[in-house]
Amino acid sequence: MDTPTYEGGSPEPAPPERPPERQPAAAQDPLAVALGNASLLGLGYLFLGRRKFALAAVVVGVVLVNLYRSQAERWCEVVLLLWWVAVVAHGWYLARGAAGQGGNRTRQRVAAASVTAVVALTAGLLRLDAHAIESDVSAAREDGDCAKALEAQDRVGLRHRLTGATVVAEGDATADACELLYEARSALRRTGDTRSLARGFTLLDEVLADSGNTATARTVLNEFLGRLDGSGTCETVTATDWIREDRKPTRNLLDSSADAAENAAPAALLGCADSLMDTSSWDRAKGRYQRLVEEFPQDSRVDRARKGLRKAIVSGELEKVDELVDQATDNTSGYCAHPTKYSDAPSRKGGRTLFLGDDAYTKQLPGDWRTDDPTKAAMVACAGEADYGDTVDTCSYEYEGSGIVKPIPVYPETSSPANLQEVSFHKVKIPVKVYELRTGKLVSKRDVQISGGSCPRTLDYEYYMYDTGPDEQQYVSTAKSDVRAAFSSALGR
Repeated sequence: MDTPTYEGGSPEPAPPERPPERQPAAAQDPLAVALGNASLLGLGYLFLGRRKFALAAVVVGVVLVNLYRSQAERWCEVVLLLWWVAVVAHGWYLARGAAGQGGNRTRQRVAAASVTAVVALTAGLLRLDAHAIESDVSAAREDGDCAKALEAQDRVGLRHRLTGATVVAEGDATADACELLYEARSALRRTGDTRSLARGFTLLDEVLADSGNTATARTVLNEFLGRLDGSGTCETVTATDWIREDRKPTRNLLDSSADAAENAAPAALLGCADSLMDTSSWDRAKGRYQRLVEEFPQDSRVDRARKGLRKAIVSGELEKVDELVDQATDNTSGYCAHPTKYSDAPSRKGGRTLFLGDDAYTKQLPGDWRTDDPTKAAMVACAGEADYGDTVDTCSYEYEGSGIVKPIPVYPETSSPANLQEVSFHKVKIPVKVYELRTGKLVSKRDVQISGGSCPRTLDYEYYMYDTGPDEQQYVSTAKSDVRAAFSSALGR
């Protein structure tokens, strides 16, 4: 190749290279950009080559959708709608300079419309599904069926919350209310615990703050009140007493429990009293019967309560009598110290007697006079230890140091033997107190004196080392007939 020559013999320098001209960005279709941004995925910004805008649009969209999911408030929907309008308008604004080429414009519009349509259709279908779920929840709530309501609400997933948080919010509230109702139901099952009852009613009152929960709350309340109706247990008495006396009016559905408790109380009191009778809790049973008679005098169960009341009273009396009889060790302890009545005791006339105290002589009485069974006794006799009564006779005995003496004629003072002993014979005196068991009142207090034979031919006695003769006082020798004769007057026979 020929080298150019220049004047002066030096080559002419080459002109500087011009930088390559920037190709103008392809013009975009505003409609395609707006449709792309309507997907909330920043697609329109990508058409414009504005990647930062696209990323910002996606981030802000995610934040707003998550806020909508967590708050489930209408204002979140408004904010999200305003953001959607803003990115659509902003994309249109950026692309409004010139329309794109025909083929490119069509492809962009189709792509943008397709993506946005998929997003919108998916969101719409999920929102429709959320409405269907909430319709099932609402129907179950109106039927008072928490189990079905919770089952329906369990179908709600994250996808529904992202697209219809405000739609499923009411179902969430229903689910929360049902959880409280389950807790209330559990508390109300402990009918004998007033603290649990108070907790249960407090939870029901909290749920009833939303009038839409009336049916589900009524289901739980009716279940509780149904257990009270006709339930004759002491736990039911505790529940009806608490509702009637301690529960404060709330001016809502719960106030209906007052009438239910009033209707259930008589059966509960009677059933509770009967069960207490079965466990020998006489005093507690008496109190329940007494309340039924006094508080519900027109109730059909009053006659049964009166019979039960009397039975409880006499059973308690008998238990007390048994206890005091067992404690009696002499005529000054147990029943003898604290006499009490047994209203069902038989009549005193001709009735048997329960003897306490010293029984050395009372056990000789006829068998049809005596009894050890308080339920068969008409009287209780407290007998003390025997003592010397009236003197019957005095006889002289000569003793010989053998422990045996024998009667001898009365000697003149000048000729009396040295081993002579004067012995006086006395009736057997027994202090006796007789109580009428039916009333517990003292009907007789006397010293019963038993007669008998005196001055036997020989008199046995004991001595230690040195014989000083028999005691100067001796009891008469008694027979069963003598004992019977002595006690007959005291016992009214």
